[in-house]
Amino acid sequence: MHPLPHRDSLERGPETMKAAERQLRIRQILEAQEFVALESLCKEFASSESSIRRDLDLLEKENFLRRVYGGAIAVEQPLARVPEYGIETGRSEKERIARVAASLVADGQTVILDGGSTVVDVARALAGKSLHIVTNSLPIAAVLESHQNIELTLTGGYLDPRHRVLLGPFCEQMLAGLRADVLIMGIGAITAAGFSNNNTLIVGSEQKMISVASRVIIVADYTKFGRGGMIPVAPLSAASAIVTDSKAPAEDIARLRASGVEVHFA
Repeated sequence: MHPLPHRDSLERGPETMKAAERQLRIRQILEAQEFVALESLCKEFASSESSIRRDLDLLEKENFLRRVYGGAIAVEQPLARVPEYGIETGRSEKERIARVAASLVADGQTVILDGGSTVVDVARALAGKSLHIVTNSLPIAAVLESHQNIELTLTGGYLDPRHRVLLGPFCEQMLAGLRADVLIMGIGAITAAGFSNNNTLIVGSEQKMISVASRVIIVADYTKFGRGGMIPVAPLSAASAIVTDSKAPAEDIARLRASGVEVHFA
C-alpha cells in the first residue's frame, strides 16, 4: 500500500496555481492604479492576509511593486515584463510625459504634486533633484520618503481610500498657507471649456493648489482630451504648460496655445 500524501502536498499544488493567478491580477490592478490596499486584496481574492503578504513579498522581489504601509505601490514597469498576457497599458507614454514634466523643474524649487498615476511617475523622475515637495498623495510620499535630497511635506485632510489622497477642508486650509514655485497635476478631462474632474473634494484641493502656485504644469495623455468632467476645475488659461503625447488632438493643442499655454510633447 502506498503511503497517503502529506496534507501540505495536497494543498500546495492548487494553492501555487491560485497564487500565480492572484499575482497576475495584482500586477494588473497596479497598472491601473498606483496603490493597492492589503485589505482590499484579501477581500477580492477571499484569501488570508498571510497569503496576500506572501504574494506581495514575491512581487516586490521581482520588482513589480514596492511594499508600503497598508499595501503596495507600483514600480515603473509592472507589466512590461509579461507581454504574453497581451495587456496594453500606455505606461511608456505616461513615463515619457513624466520625464518631460520633471525636466521643467529646477533644483531648489518648492513643488506641489497632486495625486494620480502619471504624477506618481513624475515623482519618480524628480527623485534625483534637490527639492521641497508638498503632496496630498500617499503613493507619492512612499516613492519619495527615502530620498535624503527631498524635503517632503504631506498635507492633512480626509483620506480618500480609493485614490489614497488627502482631501477636504483641512487639506485646503494647509495648502492656503503655502506658496509654491510649481504645481504638477493630472486632470480628469480637457475641453474647450477648460479643465474638469468628477470628484468634488478632489476639485477643491486642485483649485487651492492652482491658486498658490506660480507655475502650473498639467500632465495628461491624449485620452483626457475631448471628454468633459462633471465639475469645472479651471479655465485653460490657468495652466502655464501642459505635457502630453503626440496623439493629442491638433484642435485642442491649438486651443491651448491660443490660451497662452506652453505645450510640450513627450
